[in-house]
Amino acid sequence: MVQHDPDVDAWFDRYENPQKDLVLAVRDVVLAADPRIGECIKWQAPTFTYEGNIASFFPKAKKHVSLMFHTGASLPDPTGILDGDGATSRSLKVLDHDDLAEKSPAIQGLVHAWIEQRGG
Repeated sequence: MVQHDPDVDAWFDRYENPQKDLVLAVRDVVLAADPRIGECIKWQAPTFTYEGNIASFFPKAKKHVSLMFHTGASLPDPTGILDGDGATSRSLKVLDHDDLAEKSPAIQGLVHAWIEQRGG
């Protein structure tokens, strides 16, 4: 069962966005990847953590869900779901629930890779 942080729940209670249901579904996919994954509010957005910051939602996106992996450039991405070519971060776009279903294994793979990099 996925553990939700009460502060993040309160943030979502106030969150008004046409993609809210999809954002919540992405949240559950990330948290379900490993019970050691935590969440908090940083940079005014829900952020996933394990021995550092894994990824944060970009809460203003209204046509899709945007999740930024803070050090995504260092994560293996065999399916190519991450966008960007910066030195450190990468972003993930989820268009709808079908897209999430297709990308869920790769999203959880990124979370597992993060944990492995942190010695978990």
